[in-house]
Amino acid sequence: MAVDLELALDMAPAAAADDPARTVDYLKVAERVLAIVQAQRFHLLETMAERLAQAILSEFPVADVTLWVRKLKPPVKGVRESTGARITRQAADDSHGVRPADWLVRHRPLYAPGRALDLACGRGRNSLYLAREGFQVAAWDRDAEALAELRSIAESSGLATITTRPVDLEQAPEIPAVSFDLIAVFYYLQRDLAPQIARALKPGGILVYETFLIDNHERFNHPGRREFCLNHNELLSLFGELRVLAYREGALVPDKGPFTAALVAQRPA
Repeated sequence: MAVDLELALDMAPAAAADDPARTVDYLKVAERVLAIVQAQRFHLLETMAERLAQAILSEFPVADVTLWVRKLKPPVKGVRESTGARITRQAADDSHGVRPADWLVRHRPLYAPGRALDLACGRGRNSLYLAREGFQVAAWDRDAEALAELRSIAESSGLATITTRPVDLEQAPEIPAVSFDLIAVFYYLQRDLAPQIARALKPGGILVYETFLIDNHERFNHPGRREFCLNHNELLSLFGELRVLAYREGALVPDKGPFTAALVAQRPA
């Protein structure tokens, strides 16, 4: 059995910084592929290829993957070398897709592994990424089905460092103060939680935040309610007590969107 992989991703950040932390670790990809093949039984090569593609796209920051899964020297008359299945699959490109958030991955050199909180984690794309980067991750969300899916993926991936907690964030949950080295919040906005989020960071801890701007609602009616969108420069004011390390506001694709504001900020030591 042989598996050939081609991964497509934006290499510009890694090349510009000459920093391997800003690209995909192909050894980790190979280890994940081997773990799936050894742990699961497949009757069809096509099924194996689909499972591997799904895992790679959901767990690593790649745009698309091409896999060629082959049986070497199969007992098939007339086939001398190999026979197999070749597929190409693209990652979801929506804000709630399976890839870890680009804003989180891009600023990975700014934070060292420690204890992380993935707030409103959904199905845990960012939790899985942070766990693979060495973090102890607390994943909170009110969607029990999504948390169950995250636990299943974490268990099959050997990521015991992820713990899940069902939390209704609109019911004023208590976020323990001075508890996290990193807090990630993506595509969720509850303004009255901002003080708790800031206080939950340890001294030197980092907040990574991104969500929709009012422009996105006005142009695309998404989110459907204006109060779920940030006004211009509002994200900066919500976390004014933190030191800004990086900030971006506007369209991710010029003139097309989506329109978001994104912040990386640090609690003073």
